[in-house]
Amino acid sequence: MSGIYIHVPFCRKACHYCNFHFSTSANYADAMVLALKKEIELRKHEVKLPIETIYFGGGTPSILSAIQVEVLIKQVTSCFDVIQTPEITFEVNPDDLSKNYIKAIYNLGVNRLSIGIQSFSDKELVLMNRAHNSKQAIQAVLWAKEVFNNISIDLLYGTPHTTFVDWQQNLTTALSLDVSHISSYALTLEPKTALEHFVKKGVVSLLDEQDVEEQFLHLRNILITSGYEHYELSSFGKPGYHSKNNTAYWKGKSYLGIGPSAHGYNGNSRYWNVSNNAQYMKRINEKQLPQTIEKLSVVDKFNEAIMIGLRASWGVSLPQMEQGLGIRYRRYLETQAQRYVNEGLLSIEEECLKTTPKGMFLADGIAAELFLIDFLDTSL
Repeated sequence: MSGIYIHVPFCRKACHYCNFHFSTSANYADAMVLALKKEIELRKHEVKLPIETIYFGGGTPSILSAIQVEVLIKQVTSCFDVIQTPEITFEVNPDDLSKNYIKAIYNLGVNRLSIGIQSFSDKELVLMNRAHNSKQAIQAVLWAKEVFNNISIDLLYGTPHTTFVDWQQNLTTALSLDVSHISSYALTLEPKTALEHFVKKGVVSLLDEQDVEEQFLHLRNILITSGYEHYELSSFGKPGYHSKNNTAYWKGKSYLGIGPSAHGYNGNSRYWNVSNNAQYMKRINEKQLPQTIEKLSVVDKFNEAIMIGLRASWGVSLPQMEQGLGIRYRRYLETQAQRYVNEGLLSIEEECLKTTPKGMFLADGIAAELFLIDFLDTSL
């Protein structure tokens, strides 16, 4: 199976922490939708496998009208072999939603809604420069539940000046809404963002790593206790409600990326489109793919297997690594990982290298320590 990601590069305002590609001007949304439609056409021969998932991300897809969304879904189904009931995820912001809009996109075949709440605290939402308030966030979920049974919400932890009690209150509200999936991310300081500027100027200060870890551990404990499965570092789903789209990414399945800044992957190489809306549309209208292609080396595949596997509950399969990359890579990984096994941060279970509950918060850092950077035969 394969998947398609469609990047909608518009937002109503710029969140202070975000460095994703987007524009706050959606005046040319019709032209962008036409360009996205054309790119789908240009790439229709790149995927031979059935399409199992379609994911609208961004940016803010809910800026689009239901008619514009319909155009893109119809284009995908006309250009590719799409399974009978694909998982179609649609990212939305609370301030964009109405009952009519929710029903309209559901009637188009969207069956999974991802709501970008980030926080149920008004003071945190103001700090983030989000366009909605806590009341709108709660109302959006309640409206969505009238139509959808597969709803994910996004929450940020480790935000500046957020206490442990604040985080507890956020999770209490989230759990009261009883959604099927929660994605929760630690705030990171991204370059060229307003948050980075505020931190440099001393306007806000980031939490200590110990405080952020405490919030993560509380997140993990309370969600698992409440019946959610922690199947990836930032992902918690009730049984049967894991994200099929994201799980496919983490298991190394191929996917197409449509839109400016979107990435695609076919198992041996990846591409990324230009992160400029005007250049993207110009190239697409000239029937050219505005992409940069990178062929993955064995080292790239080794590093990606570690980064993805250690974040996921299933870990890194040592037999699969041996089969795909060679016995030397498996032995190298086992040797380098032993110190973390001894420290109780990693474990080997049924020939899979996994992070332990103790090591989960440190997964990205451990993975980076295990990477092969400038590979030579003498490294093994």
